[in-house]
Amino acid sequence: MELGFIITIFLIGFIGSFISGMVGIGGSIIKYPMLLYIPAMLGFTAYSAHEVSGISAVQVFFATIGGVWAYRKGGYLNKTLIIYMGSAILVGSFIGGFGSEAMSEGQINIVYAVLATLAAIMMLIPKKGIDDIPLNQVKFNKWLAAVLAFVVGVAAGIVGAAGAFILVPIMLVVLKIPTRMTIATSLAITFISSIGATVGKITTGQVLLWPAVIMVVASLIASPLGAQFGKKINTRILQFILAALIIATSIKIWLDILG
Repeated sequence: MELGFIITIFLIGFIGSFISGMVGIGGSIIKYPMLLYIPAMLGFTAYSAHEVSGISAVQVFFATIGGVWAYRKGGYLNKTLIIYMGSAILVGSFIGGFGSEAMSEGQINIVYAVLATLAAIMMLIPKKGIDDIPLNQVKFNKWLAAVLAFVVGVAAGIVGAAGAFILVPIMLVVLKIPTRMTIATSLAITFISSIGATVGKITTGQVLLWPAVIMVVASLIASPLGAQFGKKINTRILQFILAALIIATSIKIWLDILG
């Protein structure tokens, strides 16, 4: 591999993982389009949608470990939410990751675009008062959380994204979870989800080893840094950053599909 190619892949992994640690997502919402377009634009190997989703799945697994570790103190991790949503999304993501081999690149991109669009719409819905709830008094519908997590898991497993970019809006808008608890808990749930997606992608031969290794190294460095930075930022700013990322990615993917 060329040095320029290695640096490009590392920077994509670093930027995506820093943002993932900061706003509580696995990072695929950013890294999927970056991996799909940037190497080809710079004259390096162009990856297929299957290869990008495979690399993303492995990278998300390691990025979320770093993020969860950074948030392990302070009462931000809601263990009940992690158990219900994590177990449901694990099953769903394995089904999606294993079944994605039978899908075309166009179908994978459409699933990704639909997920991003739904997440973008939810991020635009006002979220008043959720950050006024004390962390030890947070309540939610456990079975609704599990069903939604399973559906997200199937779709996210298909694109190797682990699903946090749509889990976060669901937790904020539907389940009314405070922002910082949502960020920390979604990283833990995404870690569980990425296990199913990663196993599904590896067993069907969709993972390229060395690009995945480079992305993993970048993730382990950048994700904890992003999480520490995110603790210091106003929650409304964090919500705005996430909404902007999701909307921009949704528009880009749809333009490519329709173009």
